[in-house]
Amino acid sequence: MSAQVKLAASILAADFARLGEQVAEAEQAGADRIHADVMDGHFVPNISLGVPVVRSLRPVTKLPLETHLMITDPALFLDAFAEAGSDTLLVHWEGNCNLHRTVQHIKSLGKRAGVVINPATPANVLEEILPDLDQVLVMTVNPGFGHQPFLNTTLAKIRRVRQMIDELQPLCELEVDGGIDVETAPLAVAAGANVLVAGTSVFADPAGVSTAIRRLRASIL
Repeated sequence: MSAQVKLAASILAADFARLGEQVAEAEQAGADRIHADVMDGHFVPNISLGVPVVRSLRPVTKLPLETHLMITDPALFLDAFAEAGSDTLLVHWEGNCNLHRTVQHIKSLGKRAGVVINPATPANVLEEILPDLDQVLVMTVNPGFGHQPFLNTTLAKIRRVRQMIDELQPLCELEVDGGIDVETAPLAVAAGANVLVAGTSVFADPAGVSTAIRRLRASIL
């Protein structure tokens, strides 16, 4: 199971004064991809990073870059993030006026397309769009801030999304984001997740990034 589960290191929790160094550490430690949270202060109550940061990371790592667009009107920025080096573009179901068009736009750019749903959003909203997706991201905290505790109430939804994926789009990845650590990672994997976004538990571990990633992998054996 551990070999099948991928770890996405979320730079939201990294030390931005040495961001490139920390991304390189995560790659050397065995992370499978880098997760960039983009927040605009409108869709979520926080502001984080934008296109220049994603562009600056592209030469630093060979790992896939996935960009989580927690922003109003994400379709307006797809081209810019694709050009900056994003490999996967993740957009929210919530507030997206034409999700199908947005997903098709992502795919026309040659990028992997993913849809994100918040904790209060039911799984069944994915039914019509799922066949077009490469990835579904279930938020296990309310988006906007790091360092939040995992919401155990989302486990039932993860199980439902796993069932939907198995029935409608078996090649689609099921990712979870929020409060992932050595205690919650096994719960998410048991519910059906095969990609774990981890920020604080990776970059804020006093033992270092390498030890943190090793602990996470050991927790899902």
